Amino acid sequence: MTLLGKPRGRLRSGLARLTGPQRFLLAGSFLIPLGSFAVLPFMSVLLHERLGMGLGTVGVVLAVASLVQFSGGVVGGAIAERIGLRRTMLLALVIRTAGFACFLPGLSHPAAAVFALLLVSVGAALYLPANKAYLIHEVDEEQRPLLLSASGSALNAGIALGPLAAAPFVLGASAGLFTAVTALFAAITAGHALLPVESPDHGQSIRAGGGQQAGRERPFAGLAVLPFATTVLSLYVFMFFQHYLALYAVPRTSTTYYGLVLALYALLLVVAQPLLSDWIARLPYVRALWFGFGAMAAGMATLAVGNHAAILGGALLVCLGEIVLFFKNDLEALARSPRAPAVVFGRQRLAAGIGAFASGVAGGEGYQFAERADSAGLFWVAVAAQCALLPLFLTRWSAVTGRGH
Repeated sequence: MTLLGKPRGRLRSGLARLTGPQRFLLAGSFLIPLGSFAVLPFMSVLLHERLGMGLGTVGVVLAVASLVQFSGGVVGGAIAERIGLRRTMLLALVIRTAGFACFLPGLSHPAAAVFALLLVSVGAALYLPANKAYLIHEVDEEQRPLLLSASGSALNAGIALGPLAAAPFVLGASAGLFTAVTALFAAITAGHALLPVESPDHGQSIRAGGGQQAGRERPFAGLAVLPFATTVLSLYVFMFFQHYLALYAVPRTSTTYYGLVLALYALLLVVAQPLLSDWIARLPYVRALWFGFGAMAAGMATLAVGNHAAILGGALLVCLGEIVLFFKNDLEALARSPRAPAVVFGRQRLAAGIGAFASGVAGGEGYQFAERADSAGLFWVAVAAQCALLPLFLTRWSAVTGRGH
């Protein structure tokens, strides 16, 4: 009781101190992914079954959209540094609203659907770095973990509920669904227009004597190398789980049980991250690497057993590793870089995209090889081994190269 009481008390106290704009942004952190994930998870079905695209073409379209959404975060961060956080969020939301509106003609024209998907991806790339930076603008260092973790929990709740809310309407009432999502994004855009313009923040841009203008001339000046590399590798191992758990779990359990696993995973992610945020913020970075990758290694190894309990237990262990690694990497990147927060978050998005891309390239062949050998469990053992070795590699590499900062 005492162990959980203190984090809950700090969480309630921190939430009570939120400003109006912060509360609005946290609500948006739920509503934006709720609307987006009412549509995006079903794009492969719409493009293939409704519009008749070949699966190979669908795969290329989705890969390009994902690459734009992740790697475009660097561009989004740079734009936010130049024109301001509020303006960048508004620009991003206008583009994203237009994208969802373009899905309406896209229901009968494949080219319009692809264009709409790319607009939505561009909007996401521009919005996320500016959103996170605005949320923590002019707050104390002690408040950052709470705000970022609450934003992450709201986002994950929207991601979890979006597909559930939209599933009955995706194929039978697609036009109505896209109209509703477009209207939602138009309302969110109007709300962002009422946010106060942020005051200039010079501290993050010129700290350590780097100079704001010098940072702008060199896109990767002030890069926090270790958090960037750790984010690449965290996403690399995590996306094996994200991409291939369904292929592995459904034949060994059922679609209903797999849905239960996903629901419990989302619940743990939403509830635990704010409660653990203070502890994660105080955790030394090296210890966080060992804990996070260790939890992922244990989870992947547990999945290899392949029964109902192992799939649930393994998934929840991976979730715990995700909470610690992803959150701590963002905090460390902010603390170690002299650049503006929007630039830092944009780089973290790029790192995530690189890791996800590498995982996609390696995972398909690896899982296919394991299945052909009739030993899909070995795939998870191989991923677990990589998770176990990564903190050793990262800490040794950082010590040898001196690139901890």
